[in-house]
Amino acid sequence: MTQYFDEASGEVIPVTVIHAGPMVVTQVKAKTGNDKYSAVQVGIDKKRKVSKSLAGHLKGLDTFGVLSEFTVTDPDSYKRGQKLDISTFQVGELVKVLGVSKGRGFAGAMKRHGFHGFPMSHGHNKPRSVGSIGQRFPQHVRKGMRMAGHMGVQQVTATNLQVVEVDAKNSLLMVKGAVPGHRNGIVKLISTGKVKPLVRVAEVKEDKKKK
Repeated sequence: MTQYFDEASGEVIPVTVIHAGPMVVTQVKAKTGNDKYSAVQVGIDKKRKVSKSLAGHLKGLDTFGVLSEFTVTDPDSYKRGQKLDISTFQVGELVKVLGVSKGRGFAGAMKRHGFHGFPMSHGHNKPRSVGSIGQRFPQHVRKGMRMAGHMGVQQVTATNLQVVEVDAKNSLLMVKGAVPGHRNGIVKLISTGKVKPLVRVAEVKEDKKKK
């Protein structure tokens, strides 16, 4: 993350710089085909060695370490081997950012789920413990019970983040706010189709009282 200074308003905007290198279309799926839905599969992060099945899937293209799929409305406008960049984004556009959250290791219930804990007095020798996790029926702990365990490393979606600047030459995209995941992690950007002004201009109300 860094700071972006808006020249028009003079405000400082906290942004995250995302390196969105050119992607290559590896597969096009259409409703009329065997897939029965419209989507485009793209590849990034070139690798020297991949599995034989993946090498066969990418025959005639570069070998990519990461493949991702996006649903589209018009799959006929994409072709296998076509390169895509960030020039389609514009300043002020709202996007969704999907990523895998940072791993926090094994965490207790208070840190993982925000439990308040037991009182520190009146006989409680384990104020950070979970407490009751069930009853006589059904003689086992129910699924989904909030307990201590592995925290983080889950897919998180940050919605309505605004594009602040688009540098298509260097494949850099500045997004207002923070995005999920660690530094140098892989994220997925999906446009919402909405565009809003980058900075809200405050309206100055005139004082109508007589002096």
